[in-house]
Amino acid sequence: MLIWKRIEPVPSDSVITLTPTITFADCPQLDVICVPGGYGTDELMLDEDVLAFLRRQEKVAQYVTSVCTGSLVLGAAGLLQGYRAATHWTATGALPFFGASVSHERVCIDRNRVTGGGITAGIDFALTLVSMLRGRAAAEMIQLRMEYNPAPPFAAGSPDTAGSGRARRAERGCRLLRRGHQDRHRQ
Repeated sequence: MLIWKRIEPVPSDSVITLTPTITFADCPQLDVICVPGGYGTDELMLDEDVLAFLRRQEKVAQYVTSVCTGSLVLGAAGLLQGYRAATHWTATGALPFFGASVSHERVCIDRNRVTGGGITAGIDFALTLVSMLRGRAAAEMIQLRMEYNPAPPFAAGSPDTAGSGRARRAERGCRLLRRGHQDRHRQ
């Protein structure tokens, strides 16, 4: 299900437009909640309708999950207080403001909270969640069908391996992109 306030196209941070399949008001109780990340999370962190929906769903959900900066939205809803959580490396400094402990794991599992790190960790997150819901064999079959056998061409996929200078430049670039996204959506 793709859930939003209204059934109307929602622009993404790229050329793709997403169309929700159900509204907050009509959504049944979910077994798994997954909040995606991306540049739109800044607005979601301040959206009381979104935060209230997550709080209502969290009370019964088997798993409360996020990928990338979606963990900040969970945090803003008060759903990471006392939990460990992962997020995109440029956003780890925000997690403690929500009472969460920072995890640098690609996938962090803390009780019924499952959070994934930035972008590519989303694949590891999805496979982990499938294994929790349907078993390891199902997750391994999906991994094989995807031919997911990462072998990055460079050792620069995290601040630890990329070096501090490159990480600082990347962090500045992320801030500029986020500001540009916010400016476009204010117009």
